[in-house]
Amino acid sequence: MKKYLILGILFLNILIGFSQEVKRNMSIKDFLSIPSISDIQISPDGNSLLYIFTESNWNANRQISHIWQVDKDGKNTKQLTFGLDNESEPLWSPDGEWISFLAKRKEDKYSQIYIMPTDGGESKRLTNHKTSVSNVSWSPDSKKLYFTANDPFTVEEENLKSAKIDVYPFEENYKQKHLWEIDLATNEKKITSGNFSILTYSLSNDGNRIAVHKSPSPLLDDSFKSEIWLINNDGSGEIQLTDNGVSEITNNRLFKTGARISPNNTSVLFTAAVNGKMEDYYNNKLFLLASDGSSDIDLLTKDFPYEVSAAEWTSDGRKIVLVANMGSQFQLWQYETSSRKLVQLTEGNHSIGQWTYSPNQDEHFVTIKTMENPGEIFSFKKGKLKQITHHNDSLKEKFNLPRQEVISWKGEDGVTVEGMIYYPHNYNPEKKYPLVVQTHGGPRASEKYGMSLRYTTYVPVLTGMEYVVLQPNYRGSTGYGDDFLRGMVGGYYDQSHLDVMTGVDFLIEKGIADPERMIKMGWSAGGHMTNKIITFTNRFKAASSGAGAVNWISMYSQSNVRYNRDPWFGGSPWQKDAPIEVYWNHSPLKDISNVETPTLVIVGENDPVVPKEQSVELFRALQSNNVPSHLYIAPREAHRWMELQHRLYKINVELEWFAKYALNKPYEWEYVK
Repeated sequence: MKKYLILGILFLNILIGFSQEVKRNMSIKDFLSIPSISDIQISPDGNSLLYIFTESNWNANRQISHIWQVDKDGKNTKQLTFGLDNESEPLWSPDGEWISFLAKRKEDKYSQIYIMPTDGGESKRLTNHKTSVSNVSWSPDSKKLYFTANDPFTVEEENLKSAKIDVYPFEENYKQKHLWEIDLATNEKKITSGNFSILTYSLSNDGNRIAVHKSPSPLLDDSFKSEIWLINNDGSGEIQLTDNGVSEITNNRLFKTGARISPNNTSVLFTAAVNGKMEDYYNNKLFLLASDGSSDIDLLTKDFPYEVSAAEWTSDGRKIVLVANMGSQFQLWQYETSSRKLVQLTEGNHSIGQWTYSPNQDEHFVTIKTMENPGEIFSFKKGKLKQITHHNDSLKEKFNLPRQEVISWKGEDGVTVEGMIYYPHNYNPEKKYPLVVQTHGGPRASEKYGMSLRYTTYVPVLTGMEYVVLQPNYRGSTGYGDDFLRGMVGGYYDQSHLDVMTGVDFLIEKGIADPERMIKMGWSAGGHMTNKIITFTNRFKAASSGAGAVNWISMYSQSNVRYNRDPWFGGSPWQKDAPIEVYWNHSPLKDISNVETPTLVIVGENDPVVPKEQSVELFRALQSNNVPSHLYIAPREAHRWMELQHRLYKINVELEWFAKYALNKPYEWEYVK
């Protein structure tokens, strides 16, 4: 018996050892192939969920999104749509008979609304619109759907296109976006018209009134001038509720935002990045006003230290539930309208990704992001989180994943700065590690708990190669109060770059980072910061500037958005007595002669946000000063790259560059055929 017991123990140890050996470091393809979840929708009876599941298809060289369904108890997970077409915006009809979604099939010139029966059957196209359809909502009686779409080309414009005359007036060749409705018999009706655009909208509970956000045009820069109006569901009865020159739409891809009408139709809530005087450049706050325009705007979260990212009414209108950006995490909160009290609902070392609230069930559906899982669907009700989907549960069993922590240090001026640090899975505190410093985009954003699937950061790949990664939430980041956010007002680089460097020094002092093997990288505002850092210090052995600005004066006219520049630099560079010196003094190009760091410059060919001309300016300057550098331009790509092979190339070329200049070792490229 003892002999068999010993053999059993040996066999168990072999099995344990085998399971440990199976775990491996994450490759680039592994990382770029991790699926994601979005667009969560609860059925009218509260028993089933729809969601969008996005997977990487390497043969098609892109990610493809399909509609999936799961019971609320986590059972009966199934895929509803298939093929190489993408679907988005799945919605249940309020009577539970139909599922609508957006798609662009082979026969479609533009994205259209499709519907399919909830009890099974083929989908059919509902709209045959002359432009792309977006932002769909069902009427409460399930008899019609609302959507927004740009106005079509005129006959004259179509004739010019047919004649292959394609000269166009810059930023005048847009079409206004308006609100439409369509019934199930495919009868379309235009609800709004005029020389303005409807950016987003929401229906009242009874479907009789609609809150719309009117903008002078659909151009990104004009979106910050939008105002809230109320209209009847036929377009009549207009009431303008705001006239303040600021946007009441939160700029956040994770959550649906905009004005929301209270259940009793007497009030409207909205969020805006202003203070109580409607002055710009503050953390997003929650506001309330009367739906007849009779009252002043009421700031509900005046003393709230965090940022309100999105908000919804409860069914009785006595509470407002919201997602708060708390710097290193998104969490659910609740505002009680009578007591004006804010209560935190969720907490923990995670962050909320997607969020959908069901007033009828008083239930939240969220994706919870941890370092072991980039986001599964959970329900939250009566103080309890319950996991529903399990698509990425196996990641922690397959791969060696980093350990993630929130750390803090003192900035150069004594202000506390926070950031995320990622340790290799086999981290040894007696050893110093090569350090990769990644600065986030925005800059009105912050790094948070959870595995990010951004191809611009690819943290699990880096830690698998035994890099330590630091992501500082430098001055100008959101979720840390208004003073911290406004650290960039009057000068972009007053303290922000110093916050990054004091974080680096903190890790060196702790014996974590090897000061002789440090790398700086970032994308968008993270690229702006990289450009500043390499002109400020030569302590980094390698750098990668992704879609970064180098000359704030030329950037002002080249970019499709200027909204944040005026507060940063004190006005526009075109006004009388323009603050040109402030623009130039904060331009990395001013000090480009200081650069010695070998630097990659990477950008999309069609990037409208940080156009490639900024990267060309940087590259030409580096080349002129004999700094080792390359400029890589991805064809067909905008600010966010879509082609998988382009993402793969970016990561490969960066890893090779880092290995050469920071580690003094070769790198073997990873290919996916």
